[in-house]
Amino acid sequence: MDESTLAEELRQSIGELVRAVRIVDTMSPGEAAVLGFLDRSGPLTTADLAHRRGVTHQSAAKSVKDLTGAGLARTEPHPSDGRKLLVHITDAGRARLRDERARRAHAVDAAIQDTFSSEERRRLRECVALLSRLTVRLTGADGAGTPLGPGPRA
Repeated sequence: MDESTLAEELRQSIGELVRAVRIVDTMSPGEAAVLGFLDRSGPLTTADLAHRRGVTHQSAAKSVKDLTGAGLARTEPHPSDGRKLLVHITDAGRARLRDERARRAHAVDAAIQDTFSSEERRRLRECVALLSRLTVRLTGADGAGTPLGPGPRA
């Protein structure tokens, strides 16, 4: 298998895996992503959330509005720029995110146990570290989405 074929097959397989895991989700991908960023990074502005998600400001603002309406996030004035709001995850939002993550992890774990032998599970465990390194290389960020500095991005 040549390198470009490997890259395409990996991209396709990971995309299918992500879509399959999302079947058990009880909240929209956008809302789950916003809560995830807030949980990992702390308070952010709507503009920061839009940038991290790669969506428009309006799309991020809608997610924030829906989350605040459901009591999963709250806003407060930005301490240094009164025109902006900081979005915080609430305890209820953190609990909902924890439940969502647990639901996903349970679905993946059940599939792993049903599908792979113990040797295959060992090999899969080794792949996790490789995929994490690949993610850091592609995003130039740590697991919290925090930029690591200028990287060799084109």
